[in-house]
Amino acid sequence: MSLFEGLSAFPITPADPSGRVDTVALARVLNRLADARVDSIGLLGSTGAYAFLTREERRRAVEAAMATVGGRIPVIVGVGALRTDDAQALARDARAAGANGLLLAPVSYTPLRDEEVYAHFAAVAESGELPLAIYNNPGTTRFTFSRELIGRLSEVANIAAVKMPLPADGDFAGELDAIRSVTSPSFRIGYSGDWDCAASLLAGGDAWYSVAAGLLPVETLALARAAQSGDVAQTQRLNAAFEPLWSLFREFGSFRVVYVIAELLGLCKVEPLRPVLPLPDTARDRVAAALIVLRKHFA
Repeated sequence: MSLFEGLSAFPITPADPSGRVDTVALARVLNRLADARVDSIGLLGSTGAYAFLTREERRRAVEAAMATVGGRIPVIVGVGALRTDDAQALARDARAAGANGLLLAPVSYTPLRDEEVYAHFAAVAESGELPLAIYNNPGTTRFTFSRELIGRLSEVANIAAVKMPLPADGDFAGELDAIRSVTSPSFRIGYSGDWDCAASLLAGGDAWYSVAAGLLPVETLALARAAQSGDVAQTQRLNAAFEPLWSLFREFGSFRVVYVIAELLGLCKVEPLRPVLPLPDTARDRVAAALIVLRKHFA
């Protein structure tokens, strides 16, 4: 299996209010993923609050992760940063710590043009010397990768995959065909947006980059495997059990919801780093209720 195939679990990065990573709590979260045998771990993705952490803390997180799960589960590390030289340094840090792959988003303050993003990705891919996935996350970065730009980047050494948002029209098959028409057969296409990613696997997507799997790996893996096997009825049945959680993800953003889940599971008690605020008590009660529904289904 390619590094960028199957279920990739994206955990939170537990940290105190100053942004100091709690490596003991992080190891606790990661061991849960390794025990479930997810296909890869997406460390320091958006769920992992990479944009809120210093280079030093990101390096500590990667080193702790590799000490915990290195050699058991492949680890893909997010290396997005505002400046190209910073992203290059983060990529080198990840490689030095033993990471298996990289994930790069075009983080920016000034809106970027295609040529700027191309040069940025080419530079980081060269510095990292590891397989790299393009992180197409327009909801956060306000930059959308065109099919043509993905095709050009797929020809750059080390750039091996793309992580896509859910298509607005729901046409996974059409989008997959379109991207595959401009990339090589070895280039991998995966999706994020948990509530519809099972459908992406049914349609032939290569990977599901999952927030839920970062804390609920056993349940999410069951859904992913049903979709990968082409079992439509089982996929729909399992996805229905997740729907209360998906509804919360859509309403509040998965980043806020997973901090509540981590506490409810007894993994750690931390809050999102400011300026992001924790969920109000009424929403926390709904998260607890969604977990009860999910646990009853998988009991």
